[in-house]
Amino acid sequence: MAADIQRLATVIAFEINAKPAQAAAAIGLLDEGATVPFIARYRKEVTGGLDDTQLRQLEERLGYLRELESRRDAIVASIREQGKLTPELEAKLGAAGTKAELEDIYLPFKPKRRTKAEIARENGLGPLAEAILADRSLVPAELATGYLNEKVADVKAALEGARDIIAEQMAENADLIGRLRAYMKEKAFLRSKVSEGKQAEGAKFSDYFDHSERWATTPSHRALAMLRGRNEEILFLELELDADYTGAVKPAEQMVMDAYAIGKTKPGDQWLATVAGWAWRVKISLHLSLELMTELRERAGQEAITVFARNLKDLLLASPAGSRPTMGLDPGIRTGVKVAVIDGTGKLVATTTVYPFPPKNDVRGTQAELAGLIRKHGVELIAIGNGTGSRETEKLVADMIAAMPAPKPTKVIVSEAGASVYSASERAAKEFPQLDVSLRGAVSIARRLQDPLAELVKIEPKSIGVGQYQHDVDQHRLGKSLDGVVEDAVNAVGVDLNTASAPLLARVSGLGESLADAIVAHRDTTGPFASRKDLLKVSRLGQRTFEQCAGFLRISNGTEPLDASAVHPEAYDVARKIVAACGRDIRELMGNSAALKALDPKQFVDERFGLPTVKDIIAELDKPGRDPRPAFKTATFAEGVEELKDLIPGMLLEGTVTNVAAFGAFVDIGVHQDGLVHVSQLADRFVKDAHEVVKAGDVVKVRVLEVDIPRKRISLTMKKDGTAAPKSAHSDGPRDTKPRSRDLPRQAPMESALGAAFAAAMKRK
Repeated sequence: MAADIQRLATVIAFEINAKPAQAAAAIGLLDEGATVPFIARYRKEVTGGLDDTQLRQLEERLGYLRELESRRDAIVASIREQGKLTPELEAKLGAAGTKAELEDIYLPFKPKRRTKAEIARENGLGPLAEAILADRSLVPAELATGYLNEKVADVKAALEGARDIIAEQMAENADLIGRLRAYMKEKAFLRSKVSEGKQAEGAKFSDYFDHSERWATTPSHRALAMLRGRNEEILFLELELDADYTGAVKPAEQMVMDAYAIGKTKPGDQWLATVAGWAWRVKISLHLSLELMTELRERAGQEAITVFARNLKDLLLASPAGSRPTMGLDPGIRTGVKVAVIDGTGKLVATTTVYPFPPKNDVRGTQAELAGLIRKHGVELIAIGNGTGSRETEKLVADMIAAMPAPKPTKVIVSEAGASVYSASERAAKEFPQLDVSLRGAVSIARRLQDPLAELVKIEPKSIGVGQYQHDVDQHRLGKSLDGVVEDAVNAVGVDLNTASAPLLARVSGLGESLADAIVAHRDTTGPFASRKDLLKVSRLGQRTFEQCAGFLRISNGTEPLDASAVHPEAYDVARKIVAACGRDIRELMGNSAALKALDPKQFVDERFGLPTVKDIIAELDKPGRDPRPAFKTATFAEGVEELKDLIPGMLLEGTVTNVAAFGAFVDIGVHQDGLVHVSQLADRFVKDAHEVVKAGDVVKVRVLEVDIPRKRISLTMKKDGTAAPKSAHSDGPRDTKPRSRDLPRQAPMESALGAAFAAAMKRK
């Protein structure tokens, strides 16, 4: 077992820029049940300081390599049972570094249905194939006459059988397939064309109606756009290889011929050349095209997942407005504006529905009712959902605030993505059983302004809407990645044990839904926790779980001052030594930077806790329970700019970044349609990755470059000189943040036999 871990650690360490010993230590901790946040924060000495990003990469790669090992063992066992395992073959299997390489080697031994080649062997044509390969000077047609029998009627049938046998050998030649795969990856082009008669229906895919680019360098967003276009029967998509090559034998076919030393003059070579071409066109190219398209989809999907995860992290760690009384408004025109007021702790204190818009048009009554609620509950913030009717609602609120005496509340436009999902969830029904579904959305909007993290953890991450093509990627991998992001964000901030909801507690290291519910039940029954160690009184929460979760839970004004910090209970003795060295009471020392900076951290290092932990403890004593999130800031939308038609090129606006992709950033400027700042327009310098400049939640100044009303596209710039966007600024496909209907026809016209077979096979996959 130790040898296996060391071998895996050596491979992974190189990939995550770490030492094998660091990776081995992390693997050991993960295998023992430790979580990534716990290892990253409290086991720095053990892992040599691997951070959460490296640990997440390690965890994912470890899973892949262990799956690879499991598959390798199964393949070796299968070949051994067949009596065909040789030392050389076993060594070759052991050296395979990817699942694709492993499957290439296994292909000739893989149990399969009865093929044409197998039938030909049963008919006695195996020796004919061997004879043709062995002596190229002989004429295959003459050789074939010696293999006619009751099942092989003539020379043509004999040669077809020999062809099937040899073509299968070529298609199962692991070394040849590996070279051809590498060649295709380097040379293949991805070509998309519009399906006949689909131009109008597929206008959003018009950038891909006649598009071609190298497979190897196709960006994820364009790959996913083209794949979706194909799935929606708008685009025809295929891989092209050597399309412009004018020679008699294309390079890929020549590679097949070279693998079997097929010349040009001998009768056997001439016949084998046709077999090689046939094997490439009918078997190998289709198989590899399917494989490369699958790899493209997986590669693009993984990049999309990475972008989604990064955006989600930025959104979860957005600045909280804090514990201030807040009014949440869920705008609606005909159905009315839903209103919810919460106090500083997030407790619901009032709800109502007002009808300022047609058909009732009760503007004065609405403003009077809202103003009354603001005065009664001391509302300091008004959170307005950014859906339909948000700008109309914002104007109504602005007029109301203008007429109010000081102190006036502050209005903020808030993303309501996922609020409806939460409203209809079992969790919301349990939290507000008597409240109408529509009003629950207003509560969520108000709470996400107070503390985005605490509220957004109640919503399935995929429903928050900060990713592109999220419904086109592997949903299991997406869910796992996003869950990891939420877990890391929650534990980076820390959780108040006595006020946190069950969904928030469930994301704490070592806990889950069951234990979170048990903690809340215990708190409701016995009252607030006085100290972290009281967690051990919760049913089914043992010492191991306590170790994993305790450091991420905070207790303010408890019996133990250190419980309000990120210092882990296991290190309290070290913290007390630090306090004693300063000669002060712990409550006096907390926040006293001068006294703490005068200490030498090395003098507190012992055999269990090294310098990284000691430095972390001193930092926590300096700023106990510090929140890593930025200060609260909001965007101010321009007056009179409420719809696409209100936008004018050159207009300078303020907005909030809602989504960051490889090709740029989407910005909400208050017109119900996010604008795109292409990566080339993000700064007055070259920008390779949009995340270098902006992140989700940032408030930015943008200038309007172009407005395409029919396609609902807005080009923006953040450059100081406001230069025109490049023609490719919108060549990145349709944006997707919401679930889509998949009840679409699946039969698209094909432009070639290979394209038809390829598309059909991809659908089966």
